[in-house]
Amino acid sequence: MSEHSQPSRFPSPIRYRRWLVPLVLAGGCWATCFPAATARSEDSAIPPALAILERRCLNCHNPQEKKGGLSLLSAADALAGGDSGPVIVAGKPEDSPLFTMIEGPKPEMPKQAAPLLKEEITVIRDWIKADATWPAGVQLRDRGTADLHWWSLRPIVKPSLPATPPADQARIRTPVDAFVLAKLREQGLAMSPPADRRTLIRRLYFDLVGLPPTPAETAAFVADNDPRSYDKLVDRLLAAPQYGERWARHWLDVVHYADTHGYDKDKLRPNAWPYRDYVIRSLNDDKPYSRFVQEQLAGDVLFPADPALAPALGFISAGPWDFVGHAEVPETKIDGMAARNLDRDDMVSATMNVFCSLTVQCARCHNHKFDPVTMDDYYSLQAVFAALDRADKPYDADAQTAARRQQVAGNLAQLQRKVQEVAEKVRLAGGEELAAIDKELAQLATAAASGERPEFGYHSNIEPEPSAIKWVQVDLGKSTPIDKLIYVGCHDEFNNIGAGFGFPVRFKLEISDDAEFKTGVTVVADQTQADFVNPGVTPQVAAVSAISARFIRLTATKLAPRQNDFIFALAELMALTTDGRNAALGAAVTSADSIEAPVRWSRKNLVDGYYYGRKASGEARIIALQQSRQAVLKSKLPASLAAEIDQNTAAVAALEK
Repeated sequence: MSEHSQPSRFPSPIRYRRWLVPLVLAGGCWATCFPAATARSEDSAIPPALAILERRCLNCHNPQEKKGGLSLLSAADALAGGDSGPVIVAGKPEDSPLFTMIEGPKPEMPKQAAPLLKEEITVIRDWIKADATWPAGVQLRDRGTADLHWWSLRPIVKPSLPATPPADQARIRTPVDAFVLAKLREQGLAMSPPADRRTLIRRLYFDLVGLPPTPAETAAFVADNDPRSYDKLVDRLLAAPQYGERWARHWLDVVHYADTHGYDKDKLRPNAWPYRDYVIRSLNDDKPYSRFVQEQLAGDVLFPADPALAPALGFISAGPWDFVGHAEVPETKIDGMAARNLDRDDMVSATMNVFCSLTVQCARCHNHKFDPVTMDDYYSLQAVFAALDRADKPYDADAQTAARRQQVAGNLAQLQRKVQEVAEKVRLAGGEELAAIDKELAQLATAAASGERPEFGYHSNIEPEPSAIKWVQVDLGKSTPIDKLIYVGCHDEFNNIGAGFGFPVRFKLEISDDAEFKTGVTVVADQTQADFVNPGVTPQVAAVSAISARFIRLTATKLAPRQNDFIFALAELMALTTDGRNAALGAAVTSADSIEAPVRWSRKNLVDGYYYGRKASGEARIIALQQSRQAVLKSKLPASLAAEIDQNTAAVAALEK
C-alpha cells in the first residue's frame, strides 16, 4: 500500500472494553473464569468430600428438587436425611446410605450420570469415617452436573513413556510412536509398514500445503538419497506461503469466518478479507500462539503502536450478523434487543469455544449441565463484550505508512482551521444574501444525496366531510418582495393514491403583512369556485410580480378524499425572490390543525426544501444558486480574500490526495 493511499478497512468491533485484557494475560480462560474443582473461592476450608457432593449430588438433592426427599444443601439438611431416614451415620461409612449408594460395581447414584471415580468414593468414605465434619454455616452451591475430572478439564501433565520391547525400538522415532505402539499392542494390532517415498511425499504435500507435488518434485524426492531429505522437505513446505493458506482454513472454520453476513439477507462483507490474510501471515510467520491469542482478543489495547495488527480484531466480528435486526430494526424494539443479545452471545461463545474448547452458550438460560459454567459465569463473560459495536475500522498496513498519514493529517487539520477562519470572513462579507444561498444549497445537497425521503409534508386533521375549512401559513419573518410562489402536492401510497395525496379539490392562495389576513390581503390564486384537477407532484407556480409580504396562506375550501374521510396535505410551499432565492426555506409554519407524526408528517416539512421528485428537478436550481453565489462573492469579497480561498482550496485538495 502506498503512503498516499486510503487506509484499508475491515469489519471490526469498536469501543473495545479493556476488561478483556486481564483475561487474555492470565494465560488461559479456565483459570481466570471458573473455580477450581475441589474448593470454593469464598471458603477454601471446605472439605474435599463436600466439594464432591456439591459438584455431583446437589443438582438433584437441593431444597427445590429434593429427590428422594433429600437435600444436601447444609449440614442440617444432610443429617435430617430423606424419605428412607438418615443417609449419614457418622463414623460408619458402611452403615451410611449416602456411601453405599455410590460404591460397588453398579452404584445406584448418581442416576443418569457417570459413577463417581474410585478416588472420589474413597474421599467420601474417609470423610464419613472421620465423623463427617461439616464446617459451621457452610452451605453447598449447585454447580450443575459438570464432571471436573473429565480429561480436558484436568491440569496438563507430562506422562512417562510406556515400555517398548527391544524388537520395536527401531520403530520409535518420536515419543508419540511409543504411545501408538503401546495402544496397538493392547488391542492386538501391529503398525502398518513404512510408506514408500512416493506415498510419503504425496502425504506430506497434502497435509502441509493441501496440493499434490508435481511429477518432477516426486521423482526428485524418490531419487534423493540424503538421509535428511524428508526433514528438509518438511522445512521447505512449512516455509511455503501455501502452508499458511492451507492451515488458515482450519482456524477460519473454527471462528466461523465468512465473506458474507449470513442470516436472511446474507449481505456481502467487502472488507472481511484482511482478517483472513492476518491469519495466513501469522501461520507463515510462525507466530507464538500466546501472542496470536492476545492480538485477536485485545490487540488494540495491548499493542496500540502496531497499526498492522488492527485486522486481528476481526476475530470478534467474524461470526454471522443479523443485518435486519441491527441495521433495519431500532435497538429499542424487541427484535433489535434480541439481535444485539445474540451478537454478544456469538462473541462469548466464539472466544470460549475457540480458545478454551469449552461450551458456555448453554448457560444463557441455565447452569450448564455438563461443563462447569453457571449463568453468573456466562453473563460475567458477556459483560466483557457488552460495549462492542461492529463497524469498518480503517488501518494502515505498516508503521511507516501510519506515521506518514499522521503527519499529513496534522497538516490538513492545521490548514482546515485556516479555511474556517477564511469562511467566517466570507460569511461576514456576504451577509444575509450569501447565507440564504448557502442554506438552500445545503438543503438541495442533502435531498440529492438521500434520494427519495420519508418527509412527506404537512397533513391536516382528518374530517368526515369535505366542506371543513383547513389552512396552513408560512411566516417569512419580515416583509419580503416575492416574485413567485411554488406549491407541490404530496406522494403517499396510502389507499393507492400515490402522487397528489391530499391535494385540495378547491383552495385559495393569499399573501399579506397581516398574520390574521384581515387587511392588505393579495389573492395570488383562487380555485374556490370549481374543482381543481389534481396535479400530482408537479410543482404549481403562481406569479406574484415582486409584491412584498411577510405571510403566505393556502386555504383548502374543499378537502381531498382519502378513504372514507377527507384531508388536506401539501409537500412544499416556496416563496422565490427576484434573485431566485427561496425565502420560505426553514420559515415558521402555523396551521388550523396538523397531524404531527415525524418524520413523515410535520408542519416543518412544508418548508424543508424537499418534495417527492425534487432530486431530478433540483439540479438546475443548484446550478443557478452556484452561479448566484459566485456573483455575490465577486461583488462583495476583496481580491486578497478571494485569492486566499483559491490557495486554501488547492492546498486542501493536495493534502487529501
